[in-house]
Amino acid sequence: MNKTNIYHQRRIALAKKMLSKSGGGIAVISTAPEVARNRDSEFPYRHDSDFFYLTGFEEPGATLVLKVSSDGQLESHLFCRPKDAEREIWDGIRLGPEAAPAVLGMEFAHSNQTLDQKLGELLADQDAIYIRLAESAEADRRLRHWMKQVRGQSRAGINPPSEFHDVECLIHEMRLFKDAHEIDIMRKAAAISARAHVRAMQMCKPGMHEYQIEAELLHEFRNSGAQSVAYNSIVAGGANSCILHYRAGSTELRNGELCLIDAGCELDGYASDITRTFPVNGKYSSPQRALYDITLAAQEASIAMTKPGNTFMQPHEAALKVLTQGLLDEKLLKLADYGSLENAIETSAYRRFYMHRTSHWLGMDVHDVGSYRESIEGTAQNEKPWRILKSGMVLTIEPGLYIRPADDVDEAFWNIGIRIEDDAVVNDSGCELISRGVPVKADEIEALMKS
Repeated sequence: MNKTNIYHQRRIALAKKMLSKSGGGIAVISTAPEVARNRDSEFPYRHDSDFFYLTGFEEPGATLVLKVSSDGQLESHLFCRPKDAEREIWDGIRLGPEAAPAVLGMEFAHSNQTLDQKLGELLADQDAIYIRLAESAEADRRLRHWMKQVRGQSRAGINPPSEFHDVECLIHEMRLFKDAHEIDIMRKAAAISARAHVRAMQMCKPGMHEYQIEAELLHEFRNSGAQSVAYNSIVAGGANSCILHYRAGSTELRNGELCLIDAGCELDGYASDITRTFPVNGKYSSPQRALYDITLAAQEASIAMTKPGNTFMQPHEAALKVLTQGLLDEKLLKLADYGSLENAIETSAYRRFYMHRTSHWLGMDVHDVGSYRESIEGTAQNEKPWRILKSGMVLTIEPGLYIRPADDVDEAFWNIGIRIEDDAVVNDSGCELISRGVPVKADEIEALMKS
């Protein structure tokens, strides 16, 4: 299946969901705006994921409108920037509405300068409109303008939509399940990121700075064809490894300390997400190794529970049990204070040293879309059962331990932050780890760094 057909089939799938929910209607999905970085300079442009999922179109200033009739007929309208020879000299070649239908497999394409006028026409006599609810003040303003245009035709017997639906709910349910095309891209992205982590381990030595290791990651990402980072890379030396969302800074990597790297590239619109924690000098100390082995055992327990039929929470619960037992074994938690492993878990004693969940969805966004709970009408969100894992879902598995200095903590463990993260594709037999191109066992990491 070629790419154009993939996006066309996704639009058809969304149209079927709209038909089932409301008997058809019209959906409006815009891409992300350009964002100024500072005077006369923008951040590198990145499309909106939902929009790209349905179009494969990466230019800014674009809007997709899907019109679904009550008999299931679909019209796809793309509004995009018109050709402009002067602007294309400065900013690059534009596809333009004339070429868009053939290139993108759309029925219709228009200049984005006609969006407000055309929406007034397309919304006429549509019962339902699917939009991003409460997206922004600007989006609300444009919607009011379009509705006002249609209401102005009421004397001619033309009516505006009377039903408003959240289009994201439908698209995000689709995006939660990856097809073979998506998984193939994600495997490639994970392989590139794994090579970047290997490069960072091989280059690391005492006296380097975090930003120098970050540069090695970026080199491998771009040199391998990835378009961008999937998120701001975390390169955290020493005490910084206990800061969950630390950014690579200027801290010197010191002999005897750990370096935690949480980094992944984005390839063709899809993210990878890998974390490894390794000794700056290539050799784990005894306290570091003890906590590392506990964290790895927790990840292995979580991986074993990542399979169809289990809930999203079961891998997390498996990791919690191993981590909490490890904290008790190393006397970071005192058994006398809790009485049992079960009570230590029940009272969330571990949260002092492990304060995040073990997994999140992964896809076009590094924290990808899709509900973590089952959808049950009439049930409060926090009372809905956790989502059942199914083939085609992709999630991270990333337990960790973070030991900050404290009077009741053995000083040998101070400032040890460890996280181990891999990307897992749920399949019929369990899950496939697509990010294991970088070593994960402590002995293997030491051997790699020595070589």
